[in-house]
Amino acid sequence: MNARRYFLAAIAASFVAGTALAAPPTVEIVAMSHPPVQAALKPLREWLAQQGGKLKVSEIDAESASGEKRLEAVGLKGHVPIVILIDSQYRQQRKDGSKVAFVNFPAVKESPAGIRGDWLTEDVEAVLIERMKKP
Repeated sequence: MNARRYFLAAIAASFVAGTALAAPPTVEIVAMSHPPVQAALKPLREWLAQQGGKLKVSEIDAESASGEKRLEAVGLKGHVPIVILIDSQYRQQRKDGSKVAFVNFPAVKESPAGIRGDWLTEDVEAVLIERMKKP
């Protein structure tokens, strides 16, 4: 009985320690610093700011040398105004199982038609909410 109790206590302790040490999801916004891009990202940035320490957020100017290098590192090049990377991936899966790529402008009528992606701010939020639930 003592061995079983110690075993269960060890499992519980490792679970608690693993949860406490789990790194928060990372969000990288690689975006151009032009006004239409900044306006498109405003709702997402406001939501991210409300999350406090639950997420690790960084931003890179897509037109800087480091921004161009980061885009290349994830397999993108050319005129890419916005890329949202979650844990270094811009391709994600929605809760319904469909795939989404957080590239270009969000799919709203205010976004330029030629570079409108297939994602919404709510899609990014939903993926991050699921990631924040995982230990």
